[in-house]
Amino acid sequence: MRLSEVTWTDVRDAKVDVAFLPVGSTEQHGPHAPLGTDALNAVAVAEAAADAYEESSGGPRADRGEVAVAPPVPVGVAEEHRAFDGTMWVSPETFRAYVREAAESLVSHGVDRVVFVNGHGGNVEALAEVARRFSRDDAHAGYGVAFTWFEAVGDHASDMGHAGPLETALLRATNPDLVREERVEAASAGAADRWGEWVSGVNLAHDSDEFTDNGVVGDPRAGDAERGTELLDRASAALAELSAAVVDRDAA
Repeated sequence: MRLSEVTWTDVRDAKVDVAFLPVGSTEQHGPHAPLGTDALNAVAVAEAAADAYEESSGGPRADRGEVAVAPPVPVGVAEEHRAFDGTMWVSPETFRAYVREAAESLVSHGVDRVVFVNGHGGNVEALAEVARRFSRDDAHAGYGVAFTWFEAVGDHASDMGHAGPLETALLRATNPDLVREERVEAASAGAADRWGEWVSGVNLAHDSDEFTDNGVVGDPRAGDAERGTELLDRASAALAELSAAVVDRDAA
């Protein structure tokens, strides 16, 4: 169930087990990928996982209800990309308050299990805090956890980078028309090998333009649509499994 596409009576009459709140960013993703990459990828994983949760062995699960997929939060904690045109960001404080309150609005309608489905590395720390505070709030019965799709893809996770093979692969599998294929070679040529400038386990670079000229980290050429389909399958299966655990867990 995509909340933006159904009516309020549809939600009222449905058995909703859990809500997915996709969270992304509007930030540079090199010359070849759109600013909305993180939100697009989070939505793709959330929608695939909702289908996986609701179906088993080709048919509906008798013991499961539906997943409500909320509209994505498209602006996140992304000031590290501020040097690149088009990037938007909010403070961690604003982000945490907005996301937490959005989740609380779902609890008011009886949807008290929420998974924050994240597509942006800069949101990870803030979302962990959101999930804790949301779950500990004695004012409501809500319980939530944060899930970041690229941390749930097995061995592929080590290739994450930024606008590199993983994000490009998932876009090619789910939103191929948005990848500027004619710019991929240039994106690869100008990419950094790794995120940051590390000394003694500390990243000296606070902003991404300090170590990548075009915003890319990793080789986007290594992310084809076939790999993207595998990433989608892995991430959505992991999210569906997590969601079942969230629904079944006693959050008292």
